Amino acid sequence: MRPAIFLDRDGTLNVEVHYLRRPEQIRLIDGVPQALNALRAAGYALVVITNQSGIARGYFDHGTLGAIHATLVSALADHGASVDAIYACPHHPDDACTCRKPRSDLYHQAAREHDLDLSRSLMIGDKDTDLLAAKNLGMESILVRTGYGPEYLAQIAAWPDYQPAYIANDLADATRWLLARAR
Repeated sequence: MRPAIFLDRDGTLNVEVHYLRRPEQIRLIDGVPQALNALRAAGYALVVITNQSGIARGYFDHGTLGAIHATLVSALADHGASVDAIYACPHHPDDACTCRKPRSDLYHQAAREHDLDLSRSLMIGDKDTDLLAAKNLGMESILVRTGYGPEYLAQIAAWPDYQPAYIANDLADATRWLLARAR
C-alpha cells in the first residue's frame, strides 16, 4: 500500500471559478504540474476529491463534469503531469449522502481501488471541508491560500482540536514543505 496526496480541485489545482460549469473555464494554477510531478516522484499517489454540488443545483450535468475533468487531465498532460484518479460528489450540501466532503466515502473508495494507505496520506485543499475530511480520516492536511483559502484562515484558527500541518501559499509551496519535511 502506498500513501496518497488527496487534492481538492477548484482553488487548489485550477483557478477558482464560482461553480465552474464549462470545460473552457479550467485554468491551472501556476506551478501545479511541477508540484504534482514532484509528489509523484516522491512516491505518492495523486487523487482528486471534489464536491460538485453544481450537478444537484442543475448548473451542469454529469456529462459536463466528465468533460471538465477531461479538460483538467489534458491540461495537466500538456505539462507532463497527471493524477491517478478523480472522485466527485454530485450531491447538494443538504443531502444526506456519505460521499460529500468532509465525509469519507470517496476517500475509502479511492483507497480500495488504488491500494492506498490512508494512515500515511495527506489532504491538500482550500476549504474547511478539505481540512475536516482529513481530520475525520486521521490524516494531516495542508491549507492552500489559493482559491477560498484566505477566507478560511480566520475560521480554522478557532478550531481548538485540529489545525492543518501547514498553511501554504499554493500547491507548489505545499509540495516544497512536504518534501523538505520528509527528508
